[in-house]
Amino acid sequence: MKKSLPPLTWFRAFEAAARHLSFTAAADEIGLTQSAVSQHVKALETRLRVALFTRHARGLSLTDDGRKLLPQVGSALGILSAATDTFDTGPAANLLTIAASISVTQWVIAPNLAAFTQRHPNIRIRFLSAIWPDDFNSARADVEIRFGSEKQAGKNAKRLNPNRLVAVKAPSVAGDLHSLPLIEAVGTSSGWKEWAAKIGKVPEPQLFADSYGVALHLASQGNGVALVSELLIQYAVEAGVIEHAHPASIPGNEGYYLSIDEGNAQAMQFRTWLLEQLAFAGSATEAEGA
Repeated sequence: MKKSLPPLTWFRAFEAAARHLSFTAAADEIGLTQSAVSQHVKALETRLRVALFTRHARGLSLTDDGRKLLPQVGSALGILSAATDTFDTGPAANLLTIAASISVTQWVIAPNLAAFTQRHPNIRIRFLSAIWPDDFNSARADVEIRFGSEKQAGKNAKRLNPNRLVAVKAPSVAGDLHSLPLIEAVGTSSGWKEWAAKIGKVPEPQLFADSYGVALHLASQGNGVALVSELLIQYAVEAGVIEHAHPASIPGNEGYYLSIDEGNAQAMQFRTWLLEQLAFAGSATEAEGA
């Protein structure tokens, strides 16, 4: 059986880190956290069974294997970029292109989208799903909803609220944070370790996901307690597929950021609608807690 290729994100992280000889500089370029770049490179090294970098106190240097791999990866990424540019001719008439975090598309937009399409029946929508900010690099979208830090999102991006992390589980599962498996969303700087420091000690996580959306789905299927962005849970709570596993919450260092093409009337209409939905959900949550 043929071995599958490592994920493209691993190669992107390696190539950027190799050019800058810095995980921090690579993270700034491709829109990831420094820890995520480091994790992607480490995963690639584990997969290839070689060390690609020598880690120093103040930077990196390429190993012989790293120097051997770099030109091939750089060439391959260049070919892929040129190939996709051939097809990226821009949106057609009345077609609104939305590049969004998969988590937001699945848990925030999709459950409420019928209200938007009923209000604007002439607008067609194309979704480009993404997990990490570097997935947006090749997308030419009218609306972008990125996950990351404020610096990564850009100066014209608006953070979507609420932006706290909450512990959730399936209603059918009995137990609490100390008796159920904990689910961690990796690649973020806020997690169960920060929860333990602020709220109280908890066991080590047992399940790991690459996004809050996947972590939320795992929890909704009864696999344990997930620590996820409060932004994502309103529909799931209302639908009865998830509930709070603890009343506390902690701040999220990263968040979801909305930016649009200000010259596109359809994009502005979508922004208005989305912010209305989130404001309504926020007021409903406050009313429940009153």
